[in-house]
Amino acid sequence: MAATPVLPKLVGQRVKRREDPRLIQGRGTYVDDVKIAGMQHLAFKRSDIAHGRIRSIDTSAAEALEGVEAVFTGAQIADFLAPMPIGTPFPSPAHRAVAVDTVRFVGDPVAVVVASDRYAARDAADAIVVDYEPLPAVVDPEKAMSGESAVLHADFENNVALGPLPSGTGVGRKGAVDNTAVDAAFEAADVVIAQRMVNQRLAPSSIEARGVVAHYEPGREALTIWSSSQNPHILRTFVARMLDLGEDRVRAIAPEVGGGFGAKINIYGEEYVAAALAKRLGLPIKWIEDRSEAFLATVHGRDLIAYVELAAARDGKVLGLRMRIIADIGAYNMLLTAGVPTNSMTMANATYAIPAIRATLTEVFTNKTPTDAYRGAGRPEAAYFVERAMDILARELDVDPAELRRRNFIQPDQFPFKTQMGAVYDSGDYEKALDHALHVSGWEQLQSERDAARADGRLVGLGLSMYVEICGMGPSSSLPPGGWEHSQVTVERDGRISA
Repeated sequence: MAATPVLPKLVGQRVKRREDPRLIQGRGTYVDDVKIAGMQHLAFKRSDIAHGRIRSIDTSAAEALEGVEAVFTGAQIADFLAPMPIGTPFPSPAHRAVAVDTVRFVGDPVAVVVASDRYAARDAADAIVVDYEPLPAVVDPEKAMSGESAVLHADFENNVALGPLPSGTGVGRKGAVDNTAVDAAFEAADVVIAQRMVNQRLAPSSIEARGVVAHYEPGREALTIWSSSQNPHILRTFVARMLDLGEDRVRAIAPEVGGGFGAKINIYGEEYVAAALAKRLGLPIKWIEDRSEAFLATVHGRDLIAYVELAAARDGKVLGLRMRIIADIGAYNMLLTAGVPTNSMTMANATYAIPAIRATLTEVFTNKTPTDAYRGAGRPEAAYFVERAMDILARELDVDPAELRRRNFIQPDQFPFKTQMGAVYDSGDYEKALDHALHVSGWEQLQSERDAARADGRLVGLGLSMYVEICGMGPSSSLPPGGWEHSQVTVERDGRISA
C-alpha cells in the first residue's frame, strides 16, 4: 500500500503566537522591568562634535550632585576594560567603549555616571564639562578615499577600512573573476547602461530602545546580564572574554525584545561598561537608552554608493555586469560592520544568469555613527542596485520590465547554481514566482491604471523587483562562536511533547 504523505498540522495554517496574549495585556517583561535591590543607573556623556581631541574633562560638578555613586572618564574605564572585539576577520582600529583621547562621531561616549536613579545620572552627565580641540570632520566617503581628507585612525594609512575587495571575496566565500570575459562582454554589447546609485544611511528606531542590566555575584564569580539583544549567545561569549570570566560564569538573558531590525545584533560598549562596572563596584547596574541617544549611538544601516554598468544584447540578454561599491561604515568597525557590505558584493548576480561579472568593494571610515546589520544586512542593497539597473535597461530597450527579467533568470534546471561571485544557490524557480506575483497583483490592470493616470497629468509609477538572499553562514571560520541557537524537544511518557 502506498504511503500517504502527512503534512504537519501547522503548515499552511494561521498560527496564533503564544507570546501575544501576555504582550497585548501588558504582562511582558522587558529589560527596564528588571528590578534588583540596590540597583544603580548609568548615563553617558557623549560628544557633541564629529571629530576632536579631548583636552580635558571636568567631572567635579557631576560628582557633587546628590545620588551620584561614581563618575568614570574614558581613561579610567580603559584601566579595566580592553578595546572591544569584533566578529569579522578584517583589520580594525582599536575601539574603546568610552573614548580616551579622540572622539570620532557625534554620540561617541566620553564619560559615564553611576547614580541612584536614571534622572540623577542624566543630570550628572549633563554637568560634565569637556574641552575639545576640534578636528576636520570627514563626512564624504568618496572624498575620504582621495587622500585629501583628515585620517581618522593613526594605525591606518588612510581612511580606507577595507579593500578594494575583488569579486568573489567576502565573509566565508571565495571565487575567481575572469576580467577578460567581463571586458569582452562590454565590447560585444549592443547596449550599455551606467548609473551612480545611493543606498541612503538609515537610523533604526525600534519601539524599545536598547537597554542592559548587569548583576555580578562575587561569591559565585558569576555575572547575569539582561539585554534587549538579538544576539545573546555572542553577547555571553564577548562579555566573558572582556571581563576575563569563563563562559560558564556568564548568563545572558534576552527578555522580550521590543524590536531590533538587526541593530540589536551588535554588541555595544554600553553592555561591556555595565558588566564591568557591576563587577568592579559590586552593585547591580542598569542602563536604558533614551530616544535621542538611539539616533546617535545605535548603529546605523546601509549607506552605500554603487557605480553600476550593464552590458546587453539588443534582445535584452544581459552579457555582463560591472559594479563598484563604496561603503561608508562610519567611525569604527562594530561586530559585523566590515562583513555586511560584502553581502552586497556577493549578491551581484541576484536572480540572473549573468555570464560575466566584476564587482569591487571599498569600505571607508567617516566621522559618523558606525554602521552594522540592518534589515537584510547588505542583501537588499544589492537587490536595489541590480533591479534598478534592470529597469534602466528595460527603458533603454523599450521592453516590459517583467519580460526583461524573464529573459535573464537562472533556470530551474541550472540549480545548484554557482554564481560569478562564489556563492552557490541551492534551488529556485524565479519565473514561476514572478508569474504568480504578476497574477495576484493584477499587473496588467495596474499598468493600465498607471497609463491612464499619466494621461491625466498625474505622476504615478509602477515598480517591480526580484529578490534572493544568501543565508545560513554560521557557525564557520568567518562567523565565529556564537552564530548559533539552541532548542530542546522532549517527548514525555504520555505522548505529550514539550519544547
